[in-house]
Amino acid sequence: VLYKESVGTGTPTPVTPEMERVKRNQEICSSVLYKENIGKATPTPVTPEMERVRRNQEIISSVLYKENVGKVTPTPITPEMERVKRNQEIISSVLYKENLGRATPTPITPEMERVRRNQEHISSVGYKEGLGKATPTLITPEMERVKRNQEHVSSVLYKEQLAKGTPTPMTPEMERAKRNQENISSVLYSDSFRKQVQGKAAYVLDTPEMRRVRETQKHISTVKYHEDFEKSKGTFTPVVTDPITERVKKNMQDFSDISYRGIQRRVVEMERKRVDQDQENLTG
Repeated sequence: VLYKESVGTGTPTPVTPEMERVKRNQEICSSVLYKENIGKATPTPVTPEMERVRRNQEIISSVLYKENVGKVTPTPITPEMERVKRNQEIISSVLYKENLGRATPTPITPEMERVRRNQEHISSVGYKEGLGKATPTLITPEMERVKRNQEHVSSVLYKEQLAKGTPTPMTPEMERAKRNQENISSVLYSDSFRKQVQGKAAYVLDTPEMRRVRETQKHISTVKYHEDFEKSKGTFTPVVTDPITERVKKNMQDFSDISYRGIQRRVVEMERKRVDQDQENLTG
């Protein structure tokens, strides 16, 4: 307390780029001097005895740690604890985002892509070199039997862990929603299918075998057509004549006559005009 009282208050100075540079140079010099003071060490091989001692030391440390840990009383996770945990996570996320500064995005150049691909290839080669050679083992009938038994046991345990569900009746509202969902799915599927397939032809190779089959199919169709024609020749299909059919037939005939007469009248008028024009040309 007396020391702090005698020091008094200081004047804070801003950290300038020059001070940052001097600080970094000092750190580099300290690191170089530290490395120069350290002498050259002689590497020693890791022997099996050293490996055994290291493993024993790890086991002893683990046992001592577990002995020093006392017994704790488990506490149930209450809804209040869950709420506090979620709030703490949200607060931590907000504080983390506030502490982040603004970064300058850099474009990915072809050189960066090339370096990244080379690094991936090197990592893959290094990983494969680090893997040792494995010895393949044959799958015996005993192994197959054990595998099937394990699948059966897993299936039984899975079904035992499943709880019983409560069946719910199908109400008219649920039926309506189900039908609407099926209609929506059908419409979406049809739109997707139309966009992907409609207007696109399927290219099939025109091989000699396909040409032969196509010609054979044409001959068969022609022969079948002639057979049907010969069988139906000389026969007719009786049609029942009712008043409605008669009326429609008469109206169609009237329309045809009116249309024909109109066209014939126009042709006669055009012919008369052409003759008059020729007469004027000859007299003129």
